[in-house]
Amino acid sequence: MGLMTILKKMKQKEKEMRLLILGLDNAGKTTILKRFNGEEVNTISPTLGFNIKTLEHRGYKLNFWDVGGQKSLRSFWRNYFESTDGLIWVVDSADKRRLEDCCRELHSLLSEEMLAGATLLVFANKQDLPGSLTAEEIRDVLQLETIKTHHWRILWCSALTGENLLPGMDWLIDDIAARIFTLD
Repeated sequence: MGLMTILKKMKQKEKEMRLLILGLDNAGKTTILKRFNGEEVNTISPTLGFNIKTLEHRGYKLNFWDVGGQKSLRSFWRNYFESTDGLIWVVDSADKRRLEDCCRELHSLLSEEMLAGATLLVFANKQDLPGSLTAEEIRDVLQLETIKTHHWRILWCSALTGENLLPGMDWLIDDIAARIFTLD
């Protein structure tokens, strides 16, 4: 029995998932995590480093790693890649001037060997702001259709109101569960 089979069987018993939340600074990563957890989202400071939260949802233990997105912190992202089952990439849909940076950072992440096979959920956040690009426009700008190495989905959302967060998380959990909690 190989190491990966043993690890899959261990994870299957615990029904545990490791989810990494990344994106440029001010995209709404921490707000999404707090809103999903039912916490107050009125006063959120930039994440300097990382936050870890463990939540129970639909019988799964979800370990969220929310990592700061400032340019000075991005080189440290790779320290959090190990054992990641799902990647939540958060985009500020109203910040049109940084979408090229956002695209470059995302595609750089997806080429990382330690993230191979991780399910990708892209949240086109801040849809409550006027002038925000739609999820379809974000999909095109981020060149998501070119991604063949990961299962992916993009959904519009508003971290502030909580709109569409649950369907996104449910899709992510279903995709990961279909991949790691099935017996070989």
